[in-house]
Amino acid sequence: MALLLNIDTATESAGVCLSLGGNILAVEETLGQKSHASFIQPAIQRVMHRAGYPLSAVDGVAVTAGPGSYTGLRVGLSTAKGLCYGLKKSLILVNTLEVMARASIEAFGENTEGVLFCPMIDARRMEVFTAVYTATLGVVCPPSAVILDENSFQEQLSQQKLVFSGSGSAKAAIIVHHDAIFSNTLYNTKHLAALALVRFNASKFNDLAYSEPQYLKEFYKKA
Repeated sequence: MALLLNIDTATESAGVCLSLGGNILAVEETLGQKSHASFIQPAIQRVMHRAGYPLSAVDGVAVTAGPGSYTGLRVGLSTAKGLCYGLKKSLILVNTLEVMARASIEAFGENTEGVLFCPMIDARRMEVFTAVYTATLGVVCPPSAVILDENSFQEQLSQQKLVFSGSGSAKAAIIVHHDAIFSNTLYNTKHLAALALVRFNASKFNDLAYSEPQYLKEFYKKA
């Protein structure tokens, strides 16, 4: 069974967990977005110590690659790449929105026929990072940056129920439709671990040298 270290620093919260065959052995989490950089390395050490494994025992390192906080994404990916390079392990990138959708699908329950899932990350003003997935995580609308208005997602809502979740979903309240459902479900590293295991078992690894955060928007530095 695959022993995977899972790292998430994409949004307001951050987490690290160690999973064996998809089962969570140990986890560390924080809600302080500005502390991601100082949180991550000690959290990894505590998780490994608590589970009783050395870092060298992991088979791969998974990380939420974006979208999300620019700084948070860089912290998570640079940590994961550094570990993989030093330990000669496989790197697994998972889109943050897919992890969020997994959490929303799990929370929704078994009756997901005719239901789509739309995770959203707040991108300031009326803009969100979002995508639309089926209950089996098939991509209906690929991840993108979207400025919301009252006509957003009308095509999907005309055919199926649509579950909005995540930090940006409050902005979707301007979309008035009887098939719009709003969920306060939060994701965590166990949802990342589940998707990472699927990728590991399928040998879907990412290039260590050239992998970059999935920002979805151009990153500009202030002059």
